[in-house]
Amino acid sequence: MKTIETPAIILQKANEWLTGNYDDKTKEEVRQLINNDDNTALIDAFYRDLEFGTGGLRGIMGVGSNRMNIYTVGAATQGLSNYLKVAFAKLPQIGVAIGYDCRNNSRLFAETAAGIFSANGFKVYLFEDLRPTPELSFVIRELGLQSGIILTASHNPKEYNGYKAYWDDGSQIVEPHDVNIINEVSKVKVDDIKFNGPKKNITILGVDMDNKFLKKVVSVSLSPDAIKRNKDLKIVYTPIHGTGVKLIPMALAKMGFTNVIHVPEQDVVSGDFPTVISPNPEEPAAMKLAIEKAVETDADIVMASDPDADRLGIAVKNDKGKFILVNGNQTVLIFLYYIITRRKELGLLKGKQYVVKTIVTSELAAEIALKNGVEYYDCYTGFKFIAEVIRENEGIKEYIGGGEESFGFLPADFVRDKDAVTSCALMAEIAAWAKDNGRSLFEMLQDIYLTYGYSKEKMKYVVRKGKSGAEEIEQMMVNFRNNPPKHLAGSELSVVKDYETLKEKNLVTGAEKPINQKITSNVLQFFTKDGTKVSVRPSGTEPKIKFYIEVKDALVSRDQYDAVEAKTDLKIDQVMTDLGL
Repeated sequence: MKTIETPAIILQKANEWLTGNYDDKTKEEVRQLINNDDNTALIDAFYRDLEFGTGGLRGIMGVGSNRMNIYTVGAATQGLSNYLKVAFAKLPQIGVAIGYDCRNNSRLFAETAAGIFSANGFKVYLFEDLRPTPELSFVIRELGLQSGIILTASHNPKEYNGYKAYWDDGSQIVEPHDVNIINEVSKVKVDDIKFNGPKKNITILGVDMDNKFLKKVVSVSLSPDAIKRNKDLKIVYTPIHGTGVKLIPMALAKMGFTNVIHVPEQDVVSGDFPTVISPNPEEPAAMKLAIEKAVETDADIVMASDPDADRLGIAVKNDKGKFILVNGNQTVLIFLYYIITRRKELGLLKGKQYVVKTIVTSELAAEIALKNGVEYYDCYTGFKFIAEVIRENEGIKEYIGGGEESFGFLPADFVRDKDAVTSCALMAEIAAWAKDNGRSLFEMLQDIYLTYGYSKEKMKYVVRKGKSGAEEIEQMMVNFRNNPPKHLAGSELSVVKDYETLKEKNLVTGAEKPINQKITSNVLQFFTKDGTKVSVRPSGTEPKIKFYIEVKDALVSRDQYDAVEAKTDLKIDQVMTDLGL
């Protein structure tokens, strides 16, 4: 039984799909939604149009304006095409690249987009098979193209697919282009979509481009001699059924590593992700098989990439010989510590180098940079904002690394999105360098804490699906904005940053000052007198509201590590209680 009356606007949109230029199979599926006694699916499928967020277009596959299908992909591609024609009107030929991952329908959506770009008169470069997201970014820069897209939903569950759009510098699209493209897409009707352009406009990319990309990947090496001395380092790697399956082992081999151990069940490329519930290296369950393989083979390090090979997850042995997961913040710390330390040793820090982190990433990343005389930038969540910082500093300063807490890192600027291919290659080198210096990666992480202070981070999210869920998340942000907590884990709130108003308020002095960001964002940050930091933001790609918690303490010796970790765990629990989580 229908619990609420279907809104008229939703019935109108659904009926447009019954009468418009849609295929018969699609129309039949829409009829079934309309005739279903439970109208929840109908409402969710049509209550909005998919829009570009921090990660582009992403949604559950199926019929409807709020679903991923050839028509929403088609409208996005036609709208993007219309905007490209205006933005690059002076060029005699517009070029675009298309990549796709292992997900169900990714190849179909990629071929659909290729046909539309071709029909619009563009020169199209389509990968012959699935490829990592960072290679798509690289290709745009390498071939001097104006745009590109990749069909992927990153680490989302198997029901999802997505569409990430890129600009001519190889970065995901930012303002004003994203807003302008949304406006163009909103104008597109199904009859406006130019499907099935000539195949002569489509060039297939394959191994030659892979080799060019991999040549750049190995150029990030800072310790080739350490690799030579530890070339047989035992590395367990899993692509979790995704696009890293080919290029990441190749990258490790080209770096000089000879002992890469596979997880055969997860080398199987599949959009159904048969061995995991969620193909996300942030999730312990997704790393389970790889860690079991590492225990079996007495490996030195475990590495995993998500389905489109832009995120990196690692596991290392602790001081008790047990494999533990390294969180995204710790991964950023390890990368930045290594890059800055080695560049300093090699005389490659000359005053113009900088690193970037997102505002929700550990403040220790900033400490590592500042205490070594390296400039750092804070930016919004999403690698397109890190890429924007790189673009603004092009030819002026040298980017040497940047990352975010959600398991993304970019070691070099020949790619302008998070890059698990290059990150895996460099992380393996870091493990070799640590071993060369008589340390494990775990001991190296402890030494970072001993030098720069200890922090513990946790991300908690609350899922609220559908239209009602989106409204509930919006109300939660309003409540936190109007009634921020007075204390967190016994420490008084001292500073509130509101990125929607771009104002920072010191609650102790009452002073306000502007936040140095070019655009607003629906993010709140709370800082306490003892250094606790909480960031609250709705996800731009998923039906979630996210809470990023960071607490601090002092670590004076390695043997106190467990005690300090336990203490900060309790503190995080209290912060969550104080937030009502």
